Amino acid sequence: MPLTCPVCKSLLILQDKSLRCENNHSFDAAKQGYWNLLLAHKKRSKDPGDNPEMVQARRTFLELGFYESLSNEINKLAVEALASVDHPQILDMGCGEGYYTTRLQDALLQAHKAPSITALDISKHAVKAASGKSKAITWLVASGADIPLPAESLDLQLVLFSRLIPEAFAKPMKPGSTLILAWPGEQHLIELRQLIYQEIKTSHFDPISTLSGQFDLSHKQQVTYPFQLESNKEITALLAMTPHSQRLPPEAKDKICQLNTLPLTLDVNLGVFTRR
Repeated sequence: MPLTCPVCKSLLILQDKSLRCENNHSFDAAKQGYWNLLLAHKKRSKDPGDNPEMVQARRTFLELGFYESLSNEINKLAVEALASVDHPQILDMGCGEGYYTTRLQDALLQAHKAPSITALDISKHAVKAASGKSKAITWLVASGADIPLPAESLDLQLVLFSRLIPEAFAKPMKPGSTLILAWPGEQHLIELRQLIYQEIKTSHFDPISTLSGQFDLSHKQQVTYPFQLESNKEITALLAMTPHSQRLPPEAKDKICQLNTLPLTLDVNLGVFTRR
């Protein structure tokens, strides 16, 4: 899939292992194979996004397989959405360390598709970790508020547990293309949250309304099932990958991480939206 210059928005062309546009803006590939298209003045902090510890914790936890059924449901929706597209152009917006991206790639190949997948995250550490999973995926450090892809080029975009920027997400999508969104349900990891907070606040997040200016909801479903962590290592990894851990005093975090078992509930909403 072609990329666009984050400075002037013209197309980037690969020349001698560098991406260069007609205005001579140039970007070199990192040694791990990803591209950093996040301009310094677009960063909200010196090192935005997940730090190395959170990235490693997420990788450790996801590789245990507890979210595999959720990933399978996402992939099923993606394959259905792309039933009539043999060579789909796809973006995983907020790809993290690449767990869902690479499993989607495998599912599409098994469905006899020839996908061109771009995966984007603002965290350099996440993309660096992800880039070793598949050389067939274009991995980018970039901002979801300024996606470096041509307008109306995507057949499918995944936005899994990321903040919503409706106009920015809509711009690179073809009319009639599909956005698959995942966001936590009210009971998601409720047992962990009850250990952390004295009062569990109800979320008023309404993505359907938020996206309504650019997208129509085609389908919504809930994925929910129980699972149980069986060791300190598993519990520590889960806690470290969530934003909850940053709000905990050290003694409270230590108390949770000393547990030997922790029964939990996965509760995630999946929405399939059509770009107008």
